[in-house]
Amino acid sequence: MNLMKAKLFFFFLLISGVALAQQAPLQYGSNVSLTDAKKIAAAAEAHAISKQWAVVIAIVDTGGNLVYLQKQDGTQIGSLEVAQAKAKTANAFKRPTKAFQDGVASGGENLRILSLPGAIAVEGGELIISDGKIIGAIGVSGLQAAQDTEVAKAGTAVIK
Repeated sequence: MNLMKAKLFFFFLLISGVALAQQAPLQYGSNVSLTDAKKIAAAAEAHAISKQWAVVIAIVDTGGNLVYLQKQDGTQIGSLEVAQAKAKTANAFKRPTKAFQDGVASGGENLRILSLPGAIAVEGGELIISDGKIIGAIGVSGLQAAQDTEVAKAGTAVIK
């Protein structure tokens, strides 16, 4: 019986180690260039246009500074600030804003997210990753949150 417990212990230790290795915190790299920001925004915009969606696209560098901002005709004015907040949140906390939205939705202790300075708990902010490092983030606003994420991911897909 002790041998069985030892095997189970090492199995769970191995599984835990793999999970931790997969969730190693990302590091910041060099800043997204204006050229790359324009490529990302163009891909995101093309996806939005293909769906006949009007959005605001904001791209920030690793310091959370605005690199690129565009508002499609017909997009609500409030989305200008929301898109920037989504990009800044994803960048500052090294994760998509959907993580915060999901946390708040699950309630309980996760509601503390609402008190984090500079965090917006609405899906649509995604990290821009190049060579395994964060080079900035994109925020999209103007649609339902899941659609904002779809547009943001279409943009980030052009960066390897």
